[in-house]
Amino acid sequence: MRAKMMWIAALSLGMFALPASAQSIKKVAHDVSSTVKKAGRDTKAEVHRDADKTHNALKDAGNDTKTAAGDVTGIHKVGGDVGKAAKKVSHASKKTGRSARKSMNNAKADAHADLTKSGKDAKKEVKTP
Repeated sequence: MRAKMMWIAALSLGMFALPASAQSIKKVAHDVSSTVKKAGRDTKAEVHRDADKTHNALKDAGNDTKTAAGDVTGIHKVGGDVGKAAKKVSHASKKTGRSARKSMNNAKADAHADLTKSGKDAKKEVKTP
């Protein structure tokens, strides 16, 4: 909003001044450029301030969440015991998944082998006179 007002002010200044010489045209152009440049800097500074506030709010919320989780579990230190516990859980779930997949694939392979054998035996019986 502020930048828009600066643009309007700069353009109106340029329209109403209507200089007669080249020097005065340059001066008006310089003034307009300076005004727009200042408006851009101000806008950028406001955006940065807002971004800083948002970042700090999110960081505080995240830290509060970690503290609350630590209060519940009794583990406040990131890494160390937490990392070891996470690794154990991950490893156990992967091992369980591999074991289940292996038993399923073995059952599939056994069923396929039995069907293949019975199909070949039936085919052999039909062929022999």
